[in-house]
Amino acid sequence: MTKTMKKKQAPGKILWKVLLGLFALIFFAVLELGKHTLLGWGLALLTIAAFIFLRRKKLSGSRKLVRFSAWLGLFVICGGILLLSRPPVRAVPAVLGKNGGVTEVLHTAQGDLTGVYTEDKKVEVYAGIPYAKPPVGDLRWREPQPAEPWEGVLAADHFAPMSMQVTNAVIYDSLAQIIGYHDYKISLDDNWRAPVSEDSLYLNIWKPAGDVKDLPVLVYVHGGSLQTGQPWYQDYNGQGLAHEGVIVVDMGYRLGMFGYFADEALAAESPNGTTGNYGLLDQIEALKWVQKNIASFGGDPGNVTLAGESAGAASVSAICTSPLAKGLFRRAVMESSTVSAKVPAHSFRLLDKAFADGKKTKERLGVSSVEELRALPAEKIVGEMAVQHHITVDGYALTKTPYEAYSAGECNEEALMHGFNGEEAAPFILFSQANLKNYEQKIRAVFPEGYAEKVLALYPAKTDAEAKKNWAEIDSVLLFSYGHYCLARQGQENNVPAYVYWFTKDNGRLGDWHSGEEVYLYGNIPDGSSLYNARDRELSAQMKQYYLNFIKTGDPNGSGLPAWEAVSGELRVMQFGDSTAMTDDPYAALHKIMDEMYGIK
Repeated sequence: MTKTMKKKQAPGKILWKVLLGLFALIFFAVLELGKHTLLGWGLALLTIAAFIFLRRKKLSGSRKLVRFSAWLGLFVICGGILLLSRPPVRAVPAVLGKNGGVTEVLHTAQGDLTGVYTEDKKVEVYAGIPYAKPPVGDLRWREPQPAEPWEGVLAADHFAPMSMQVTNAVIYDSLAQIIGYHDYKISLDDNWRAPVSEDSLYLNIWKPAGDVKDLPVLVYVHGGSLQTGQPWYQDYNGQGLAHEGVIVVDMGYRLGMFGYFADEALAAESPNGTTGNYGLLDQIEALKWVQKNIASFGGDPGNVTLAGESAGAASVSAICTSPLAKGLFRRAVMESSTVSAKVPAHSFRLLDKAFADGKKTKERLGVSSVEELRALPAEKIVGEMAVQHHITVDGYALTKTPYEAYSAGECNEEALMHGFNGEEAAPFILFSQANLKNYEQKIRAVFPEGYAEKVLALYPAKTDAEAKKNWAEIDSVLLFSYGHYCLARQGQENNVPAYVYWFTKDNGRLGDWHSGEEVYLYGNIPDGSSLYNARDRELSAQMKQYYLNFIKTGDPNGSGLPAWEAVSGELRVMQFGDSTAMTDDPYAALHKIMDEMYGIK
């Protein structure tokens, strides 16, 4: 072979090697982001090695056909590898990584149980404790029933499955960690998926280790638009507060179609005439369980604070006006949501609308009765969560809207701590941002004539950048801050001390997007994380101390902290940002326009 011929062949040899390298890089990235098992990695390496062997080996027949067959085989086999090595479903351990061993046996009204210590042995975690019967079969869409006793000693060392919900592909969640949270970690220890089940009415408890007594209790309701979520996420798990002498409880509750579907036949068969609020009733049932059992863990049932974030805060907002929850808690914390406005922005609907939505759901599913619905597998109906995820006025859990209840002086809390973040709407408008062309249209779509003009005058835009920024702020007010503004006023009217915050701290992770405050408030910033600086850690220490003070006494103020004023007159908020200080309501002008729009003086 001449040198000229060798030179002509060289580009072809380089090309297939480059293509193979790119393919291998992408495929291994897919294996990692999809959390595929080590089997997949091993098979992938063997397959690529076999491909290289075939490319180099001199086989009889057409070289082009052999090469084509090798590439085709590579793609087909790698597709099979992805199917064979999907991450298995595995219960999530109560303590990730190494734990400190099994706790002593505790006694509850249902039976004996043990938990596990955190690695430093300073906190005990009890996971997956049933607080109600599994809401399956004939108990689907019925009020929660008290959990039955168990025999022997329950090993409460793993979290129960998250409530039934549509889950994303694992690779989607990994990309969300990279793009949204910026804290993705490559690991060979996380190649599994958390379970999902209709049988999910279990709670988890974090307590200071050892023999403790009469400690304050925090009961937390997780967020997720009443459609998704789980009660063990690291940002808000109870370990950070338990280190400081607080017992933390959270729970799974029915979501989406299983928690908020309403039907007239269901109301007729209920002894309480209720329908559409099963998830809310689950949360109240968990509060009842806490009253009966928390003393066994060293908690004071007379000193319970109820807290939640996003849809969890919307739930807390409703429970604050539920006659069923009177006496089950003393204080309330709401992060980034309420349903106390005259017209709640989300997570809420009236019963007539719930019935109409329920009828459409039955039509889509091709059924005509509740019996037929109960016979369908959970996987068949879970997709209705986008329609069925609203608290409703059912005449039992809620006898009137929270706005009407507060107006009548009816509420269960004796103190409030609540607030909103600087860029609440950011994750919700990632793919629907405003520009100069559509900005006015977006405003007029949500504000009626006369008020749209006022908003446009308050937020003028001459460039795409201004339109984008303005709409993000307006949407944050519409969906989140206005509800807190209303709740602050309702607290004053009912002589309930209210402490309102505005979280604005940027960082390398979520910043002040929706839910960005949680890791600060619950004291769970990872020690080794480079996404947070010294000010972040100082702020977290301040926020956690305010929280601890409020949980213990109903007043967040304490030694060494800037004074946090209770709401009195015009709204002022505690800004948690580059500094910690009281400031005027940042959205006062738009809040007042919305008051006028809703006829509130």
